[in-house]
Amino acid sequence: MSEIIIKVDNFGKCYGDFKAVDGISFEVKSGEIFGIIGPNSAGKTTTLECLEGLRMIDSGTMEVLGLNPWKESRKIKNLIGVQLQSSSLPDTITVKESMELFSSYHKVKPRYDLLSRLGLGDKLKSQYHILSGGEKRRLAIALAVAHNPKVLILDEPTAALDVKARFELHKIIKELKDSGTTIILATHDMAEAEKMADRIAILLKGKIMVIGTPKEITAKGSALTKISVRTLGNSLEGISKLIPTTYGMDAFKALSVHERGLFNPIYSIGILVLTGILSYLLSFYLFRLDNNNTSESKNKFIALIALSPLVLGTLFI
Repeated sequence: MSEIIIKVDNFGKCYGDFKAVDGISFEVKSGEIFGIIGPNSAGKTTTLECLEGLRMIDSGTMEVLGLNPWKESRKIKNLIGVQLQSSSLPDTITVKESMELFSSYHKVKPRYDLLSRLGLGDKLKSQYHILSGGEKRRLAIALAVAHNPKVLILDEPTAALDVKARFELHKIIKELKDSGTTIILATHDMAEAEKMADRIAILLKGKIMVIGTPKEITAKGSALTKISVRTLGNSLEGISKLIPTTYGMDAFKALSVHERGLFNPIYSIGILVLTGILSYLLSFYLFRLDNNNTSESKNKFIALIALSPLVLGTLFI
């Protein structure tokens, strides 16, 4: 039976009259990736900050590696890695110096290889203040995992990351899991959580609505059509090759059309019949307005009747 590394029991946190987290409970096992999903203001960041020892809880209990995060925060900081939702370093510190500083604190050798893997190999001498938002996020992730922590807490780690950096981060997370690291991953992205997490908790308005494996959670949903796409190389590269560009819309909008079932044959025939009737009435009305009633007008009338179902049908779809 796997050891319980993180235990949260009836945890609550308020900011004034606002109840950010309302009595949630969950456990995370050794070597597990535990996903926390929820919209903004659901309580994800508050939960993580209390687990990290940055905030004191108002009610309930929390344990990380058998330690109280608030009362034993100094011990906790040597055992966990943290990537905050927002963080900052001194403006003039370089990427290389920041890695050396954090590695020195944890008494490990600097992990320049992580910087290279996350696309920062050519930024070693760059000062923090000139880095882009995505580069700062990648640096924060590298610093969080440099000492191979026993517990890794990631708060929206792929926000602002490009496709290549996201793919590399996923590889690093899997490597850490394989080495025995326990990981908590907070994200808005259900697809990312489904791909990476062993179990998921859905947090809404400070309460956990459901906990389970990705398959268990999706099985509890409504019986709607689900479209899954695997892109080339497990990235978004090549998406245009998988979905024809002739739809006249971007790939994801094209997927949403299929998901709504608009290409169902019966539905499509119904749309064409309806638009055919409407176009006939419209064409007949316009023809009556034409006082000349010439053969040319009749030809236009026939052409409009023939083409308008296809045009209007496309607009409806």
